[in-house]
Amino acid sequence: MFKYKDIHIGLMIRQLVQEEGIDEERIVNFIKATDEEIEEMYAAKSLDTEVLLRWSKLLGYDFFRIYSQHLVWYAPNLANEKRTSKKTSELPQFRKNIYTAELIKFIVELVQSGKKQPSEIVADYRIPKNTLYRWLRKHEKKDNTEL
Repeated sequence: MFKYKDIHIGLMIRQLVQEEGIDEERIVNFIKATDEEIEEMYAAKSLDTEVLLRWSKLLGYDFFRIYSQHLVWYAPNLANEKRTSKKTSELPQFRKNIYTAELIKFIVELVQSGKKQPSEIVADYRIPKNTLYRWLRKHEKKDNTEL
């Protein structure tokens, strides 16, 4: 399972470039950087968002989702904290959370192993009850059919 706690985006980009076998000349032209700058990006733990957006487009992979997943895993109570001011932001408000297969599996295992109760999952990770119970039913059905 991928470890979302320590993100090194440059290494991930390098890995995907190698897996996809993308030509260096294509990378240089698309990213609009020199070979040396590309190597610096591979070594960088973090990148500017514009640069990361270019890499995401070139490689067809949403690198931003890695950071969103990090927030889900390591700042679950962040969303529970209520803001004291009643101002509404003009920034987009997202209604749906992004749940990866790894997160769903992790949550289901927490409940099935008895480490956490569904009510604790709902409170800690702000996952809607309906969503959680749908996951549990789906994975319970899969377990029964495998027998």
